[in-house]
Amino acid sequence: MTSNPVLPATLSAEALTEPGDWLLPRHLGSNAEEIAAMLEVVGFPSLDALVDAAVPENIRLRRALNLPAPLGERAALDRLRAIAGRNRIFRSYLGMGYSDTVTPPVIQRNILENPAWYTSYTPYQAEISQGRLEALLNFQTLVTDLTGMEIANASLLDEATAAAEGMGLAFHARANPEARRFLVSGLCHPQTIAVVETRAKPLGIAVTVGDVFAQPLDPSFFGILLQYPATDGALLDYTAVAAQAKAAGALVIVAADLLALTVLRPPSEFGADVVVGSAQRFGVPLGYGGPHAAFFATRDAYKRQMPGRLVGVSKDAQGNPALRLSLQTREQHIRRDKATSNICTAQVLLANMASAYAVYHGPQGLRAIAARIHFLARLLAVGVAQLGHTVAEAPFFDTVRVTVGDGDAILARALEQGINLRRWDARTVVIALDETTTAADVDALLAVFALGKKAPTVAELRDKVAPGLPVAFVRPGEILAHPVFNKHHTETEMLRYLRRLELKDFSLATSMIPLGSCTMKLNATTEMIPVTWPEFGRLHPFAPTEQAQGYAELFAELEAWLAEITGFAAVSLQPNAGSQGEYAGLLAIRDYYEARGETGRDVCLIPLSAHGTNPASAAMAGFKVVAVACDANGNIDIADLRAKAEAHRAVLAALMVTYPSTHGVFEEGIGEICGIVHAAGGQVYMDGANMNAQVGLCRPGDIGADVCHLNLHKTFCIPHGGGGPGVGPIGVAPHLVPYLPGHPVVRIGANAHSGPVSAAPWGSASILVISWAYIAMLGARGLTDATKLAILNANYIARRLEAHIPVLYKGHADLVAHECIVDLRDWKKQAGIEVEDAAKRLIDYGFHAPTMSWPVPGTLMIEPTESESKEELDRFCEAMIAIHREMEAVAAGGDRLDNPLKNAPHTAAVVTATEWTHPYSREAAAFPKRELREHKVWPSVGRIDNVYGDRNLVCSCPPVEAYTD
Repeated sequence: MTSNPVLPATLSAEALTEPGDWLLPRHLGSNAEEIAAMLEVVGFPSLDALVDAAVPENIRLRRALNLPAPLGERAALDRLRAIAGRNRIFRSYLGMGYSDTVTPPVIQRNILENPAWYTSYTPYQAEISQGRLEALLNFQTLVTDLTGMEIANASLLDEATAAAEGMGLAFHARANPEARRFLVSGLCHPQTIAVVETRAKPLGIAVTVGDVFAQPLDPSFFGILLQYPATDGALLDYTAVAAQAKAAGALVIVAADLLALTVLRPPSEFGADVVVGSAQRFGVPLGYGGPHAAFFATRDAYKRQMPGRLVGVSKDAQGNPALRLSLQTREQHIRRDKATSNICTAQVLLANMASAYAVYHGPQGLRAIAARIHFLARLLAVGVAQLGHTVAEAPFFDTVRVTVGDGDAILARALEQGINLRRWDARTVVIALDETTTAADVDALLAVFALGKKAPTVAELRDKVAPGLPVAFVRPGEILAHPVFNKHHTETEMLRYLRRLELKDFSLATSMIPLGSCTMKLNATTEMIPVTWPEFGRLHPFAPTEQAQGYAELFAELEAWLAEITGFAAVSLQPNAGSQGEYAGLLAIRDYYEARGETGRDVCLIPLSAHGTNPASAAMAGFKVVAVACDANGNIDIADLRAKAEAHRAVLAALMVTYPSTHGVFEEGIGEICGIVHAAGGQVYMDGANMNAQVGLCRPGDIGADVCHLNLHKTFCIPHGGGGPGVGPIGVAPHLVPYLPGHPVVRIGANAHSGPVSAAPWGSASILVISWAYIAMLGARGLTDATKLAILNANYIARRLEAHIPVLYKGHADLVAHECIVDLRDWKKQAGIEVEDAAKRLIDYGFHAPTMSWPVPGTLMIEPTESESKEELDRFCEAMIAIHREMEAVAAGGDRLDNPLKNAPHTAAVVTATEWTHPYSREAAAFPKRELREHKVWPSVGRIDNVYGDRNLVCSCPPVEAYTD
């Protein structure tokens, strides 16, 4: 039989029977021919030869990872469909800070499912981040308006950790240094109480949980936490409680329901100093617990102690309004262990969804949603009372507390009808309604409480019940008066508004984002698709676990795979950010020593090169930070480490180490480093920020680490979302397994030793499907090949650039790991050019700048990832070389103040202005490379004046006149 000439000659009969949708060749940016060309530049005959030279032989994994065979893209989705099918979506009226909601399709399609929104990075280069910065400013304005506070940040991780951050602010701001007690209302959500207790313990804070109306306050208390409305739904007047707290010198922190605040008195009116909560019910799916955007608002007096990121209004070089992140965004890098928080991210994607939800509905739409929920709750209360049950006397917003004769019978009947109700005690149930509740749902609830008797219906009750809240709690006046919340209420206008914001930003849909330490790799569409499936998105995190068997299967497999990849005994998926993973890992070490009676071990050694969250996390976990020097090559100074470990032998708890190092090299002495710490009785905590250089080649557990956090939003392909969400699970050695985070509402394994670090049992559960899909589709070989190519790409860039710009640190065989640092420090002296000038000029060339001035001031840290093609790497290298030529031209006698670098980035308005007075051409400014004429993304603002913004801090939407001539 003759062969069919239509078939490619290179395909074998075996290949023609296999699926054609493998992810690996689509995930890797370069093909075999391009890889060979890069290897020739780097000077190695093969990828294996390069890896053998770059990675120390004594830590290499000499076998393939034990993972399932890879799945094709369609097969992976089929498998996830089967897993999702094991989840059962009941009508959950459990409340506790989580509510079902309606995500407007225009927001789901154009933000949540849009790679231009979910693949962008933290807006460190603000000139090409104005879209998401505007959305975040809208979020801050929304929060300040509804809470009545003066300033709000750009979101935190979840309500419980936001409450713990509020406690931290109050603790650090206390006037009485002897005050170490914190009062928590027993009517706060149970997960919030537990997270606050976890956070308080290592800081030596004594938490009292109880009745805030009966607990006397004295100067030993520095703060108090209230829930509004309470977890059982009660609306309570806290005016007298707040006054008593202030008289004792305590700050008042209120955990509030943001949607309720559209119709309820704001907490500011009864004396709140800090208001926290979740914006989840503003259009963000339940997702079995996350990710969701928390909010944090406070009085202006505490703005410098406020945790997290803060978007502020400044001006650009032409005097136009421009947005950027304010100074405390990098607080951990400046203050290190003196920082008030280790939070260095925000839930940007979810905060943007919440702000868009508020823009789309506007003040009247939001109030209509709230009023409708409240009226249905009133109808429910009247109906269950008619059935002979007792409704709690306190007024409520959306949550009804009911005392019944037999709570078990009611709960069982509800489950039979596919309904989840919250058990309060043996005779009391709590029902929390939400935006998705309909009149038919209320009828179904009344039928449950009727227990077979005839139940009243909404149609019978609604004309007998007057709508409206109790007068004492009604919010007077307007809300959200700014024009942005009052002009985009049709889908056409909303779509165009979101599109205008999108076009102001760079993302991976624009070009490579070569940020060192941040690992901006492909977030494959197949990995993202299941996130919005209702079987994953509509589950309440406290629903009975038998309704979430699909999630249980996914968690078990992902935990096992991550344990195999890292070489650890067990993994916790609970930490919902890298900072929370650091904190959870250090708490595991602390709890381990406490269980052994070694409470005196409180010293944590941290290299001077470490990421700023490391010392901040150590301080939050109650450790004393001792710095370890680095040598001239950027490696840990082993002699200094040995001396510090010996000096603190009796009290040494841990060493925090990043591997490969923060400077982007595989340190040869990592095994010796771990041995020194273990010999002194300490534990080794490995920061997994650079895990993308390890997967399949070496494992933290084999190297000698006792605990390691992973950034799933880096190595394992969860997108950065403009600065969040992140997921930071931890892997631990066998002796630390009992000290993984627990949870007060949902039992996790057999762990009973440690408290939770996040509000939800499995943190940001809904996006774990992304990492599951990535590992499932790549398999052992694919993951290893990805690591090898990441190392090749970084070394290729280093080789191409080093003839023009020095590469600062290298390891064995003159190689870097998966990132490299190029040194621009000399150019300040030679030509007056700062590293920021080169970074901003890259925008004109169509690139997001690499990580700037970290870990070494005056440098750029470049990480290309395995997902970028050789063509893109070359385009970036050519841009950097061209910028180097521009620097040389300035050094050779060019104008040091008026040149393309100092004036970068150039906006379209600047380039097309009537007057052009610069000594270089408009073409050089706008189109320094020929291909930019075919496609160019223009920055919407010029160089932003950060100093002006910090001196004139404005963190909510300015009046519309600010944007007009």
